[in-house]
Amino acid sequence: MRRAALVTLALLGAAARIGAAAPPDVVLVTLDTVRADRMGFLGSPRGLTPNLDALAKESLVFERASSQAPLTTVSHATILSGTYPPFHTVQDFGLRLPASVPYLPDLLKASGYRTAAFVGSLILDPKGPIAPGFDRGFEVYDAGFHRRPPGADPYRTKERRGAEVVARALRWLDQRPPGPLFLWVHLYDAHDPYDPPAPFAARFKDSYDGEIAAVDAAVGDLLAGLRARRLLGDALVVVASDHGEGLGDHGEATHGVFLYDATIHVPLLVRRPRAQDGGRRIAARVSLADVAPTVLAEAGIAAPPAMQGRSLLGLAGGGPDLDRPSYAESEYPRRVFGWSALFSWRAERFVFVQAPRPELYDLRADPGATRNLAVERPAVAQGMAAQMEAARRAWAGQAPAALPTAVDPGLVERLASLGYASGGGAPVPGDAAGVDAKDKIGVTNLLHDASLAAEDGRLEQAIPLFERVVATDPQVLNAQLELGLALARRQEWSRALAPLRAAVARMPDFADARFTLGLAYASVGQAVEAVRELEAALVREPRHYPANLLLGRILSERGEAARALPRLERAVEARPDSAEARSLLADVYERLGRTSDAARERARVREPPRARPPSNR
Repeated sequence: MRRAALVTLALLGAAARIGAAAPPDVVLVTLDTVRADRMGFLGSPRGLTPNLDALAKESLVFERASSQAPLTTVSHATILSGTYPPFHTVQDFGLRLPASVPYLPDLLKASGYRTAAFVGSLILDPKGPIAPGFDRGFEVYDAGFHRRPPGADPYRTKERRGAEVVARALRWLDQRPPGPLFLWVHLYDAHDPYDPPAPFAARFKDSYDGEIAAVDAAVGDLLAGLRARRLLGDALVVVASDHGEGLGDHGEATHGVFLYDATIHVPLLVRRPRAQDGGRRIAARVSLADVAPTVLAEAGIAAPPAMQGRSLLGLAGGGPDLDRPSYAESEYPRRVFGWSALFSWRAERFVFVQAPRPELYDLRADPGATRNLAVERPAVAQGMAAQMEAARRAWAGQAPAALPTAVDPGLVERLASLGYASGGGAPVPGDAAGVDAKDKIGVTNLLHDASLAAEDGRLEQAIPLFERVVATDPQVLNAQLELGLALARRQEWSRALAPLRAAVARMPDFADARFTLGLAYASVGQAVEAVRELEAALVREPRHYPANLLLGRILSERGEAARALPRLERAVEARPDSAEARSLLADVYERLGRTSDAARERARVREPPRARPPSNR
């Protein structure tokens, strides 16, 4: 009902525009992991962003824009819904965007827009477990990523270079149907590990800077393509980063935990049709939640009442730059590590961070947030805390009913390939209110480095890092699982047992973890335990080829041919060209007196293998 009402409002808005000027094309460009202090138009002397700087001369430049979360899915849910995380409830990876939340692509499509998204990473692929629901309202959602196997090219599996993302978007523009368009282009290049393409790697010693320059070049290609197709002049173009990057600020190597300006202050440009108000700089504090209502206002569509952000167009007319308090949060420490979540409130010259040890900084006098004033100025800290809590209660009170969460094995696996930890969709149990992330940030850095090393096959580096995390925080699921998998890859079966048992205890539905634990048990001679884990894996995933094959082999070797038979038949069904599975199946048929079936399987083993589709197992 609620979604239908939102679409009805959009249709009424479209009807009200009949006879008015044609609605503008809308191009939204989101820059993943781009710090504000690398932008020339925001004062950087590094010379990284000539294309964005040129666009800024035609745009409204928001000097103090803030993200609402230092995580990609949370921030993009805010950008595309115009609502805050306590309302849209996408507060971590893997949480579905509720259908009842207002959604910019839905609203524009209902008003006659043709909608398309081109994203640069697995992290926003709605067909996987990381960002479910994000394709709502899009006629085209160009993704199709998968986890990178060891040794595979990351730019052909889990992400794409910005130049390719832009090229795909421009190809769509050449064949799109008539009508106004909403085009979302997401550029992932600046996300770690920093690996700028050759021309930028050679020009910049700092690899993060090289990635920023590559992102800028991709934006330049997109703008040139729009201009060549005569789409830029009358279009609304919005460019924003979803969040920044720690780069060691306050000890955080990347992002996801802290709410300081390194990750929360973001670049935001709004180029209006015909470059109206171009070059105007706005010092008022604004939020990424304001993007969706701004787009709707420029398109002449009434924003639904559930949208909590406010249009930024009112700041373009030369009036006073009224300060707007800005909220940000991170549930990541609580959900993944069992520590306290963090919440922040920016207002006037201050930022307040709610943590076990509260923080208050005067950003005008102390822009690096190095001197905590919470004890010296308790009235300010308490006042800001009260304002923030009132806002959070109001947003949460309006929120749709939250869907139940469960551990998602695929989520854990895919996030590890991107260097993130995961609670698998459910918070880690423990004393979440008492542990301050300020005291633990080194653990997040260790786990991040370990995950990327394992992804690259550098197990000799990854294993000691995982072991350090497990020794410090044994409840962290990713560390236990990845340690066990890494040890198994090195065939250190005895050492792999403990972390795999811990992972399976927390994540019993993950068939791969169950299989690997079963393999470890089998490798150390514990057949009974191996059979138990393999059977459990096959309850969750009956076509799991390695589990069927191994269980069939163990049962056959134990003389239990009748129990082995269905497992080996399933293995052959899953992998018809597996000589190993067919040979084992032939042996079992022989023991059961089915000599003709055994002969058939042995004959097929001698046949040339037939081509089969690639498998991820």
